[in-house]
Amino acid sequence: MLLTGREQEYLLHAILGAHGIAVPGDFFLWSQGPLQALLPHAVLVCAQLGADGGVVRSAAWHSAVLAEAEVRALSDPRQGQVAHLAQAWRAGGRRVAILDDVLLHGSAAAGGGSFFALFGAPRTDPARQAYVLELLLPCLHLHWLALPDGAQATLAGVARAASARELEVLHWVSIGKSNEEVGQILGISGGTVKSHLQRIYKLLGVSNRTQAVSRGIALRLLAA
Repeated sequence: MLLTGREQEYLLHAILGAHGIAVPGDFFLWSQGPLQALLPHAVLVCAQLGADGGVVRSAAWHSAVLAEAEVRALSDPRQGQVAHLAQAWRAGGRRVAILDDVLLHGSAAAGGGSFFALFGAPRTDPARQAYVLELLLPCLHLHWLALPDGAQATLAGVARAASARELEVLHWVSIGKSNEEVGQILGISGGTVKSHLQRIYKLLGVSNRTQAVSRGIALRLLAA
């Protein structure tokens, strides 16, 4: 299958961009940027497989606000959909597949492997989606397994570094309040709110409000 010139450019950007992934936050931004450009989806669930093919650990990556119960239903290693989909993938010969609106594939090895499920994938061109996922599978496999155990290590570090007031500011920003409105709610100036936001950007490794909110949701610093 041939990709268009634009698709080839996006693919190269995704592959090169993946080499800069070092922490869970980097993986999140990559999944919501270059990966989304090639394979639009609502939620990406990544899983590490054990020697028996079962899910050992997993994590969900998404920018939309999801309830904790929804995330568990998708990504729980034992009872979540990812466990059942990984089993179906193994039974189907470990080939890339689309089941309903879930695009899935993985990489198996003697000692285990990895598995990826992209929920909410549009059914516009299944053959193209499967081909692109095949091409990106080495990046997903390599960089997901190299991360610390889920996003919890990053979450703990950010939560300790952020003050209670900074998390309050992030909360009000997440529901659309301006700096001045946040200041009025918290009894501080708009300039002070801006200073808190600048520190939040630095902690989260982002550059604007939208990215900060998306990263905060992914790291569960914001209540869904």
